[in-house]
Amino acid sequence: MANEFFSTFGGDVAVSLTPGANSRFEICLDGEEIYNRMKEEGKPMPDLIKLRQLKKIVQEKLDSIPAAAD
Repeated sequence: MANEFFSTFGGDVAVSLTPGANSRFEICLDGEEIYNRMKEEGKPMPDLIKLRQLKKIVQEKLDSIPAAAD
């Protein structure tokens, strides 16, 4: 999953993986939880459709950040 974000956004995003207990898998963006496996009706991992939705959320967030002045 992290590789999907790296390959799509390159250096525009930072992804960190932290081991957790009880099969915990969460994705947060700027402190906001955008995915929590425990809330997804017990699905083992996000499917392709959910992955695309998550990538769209990240892209929209990146698009909303003003470009840095050179």
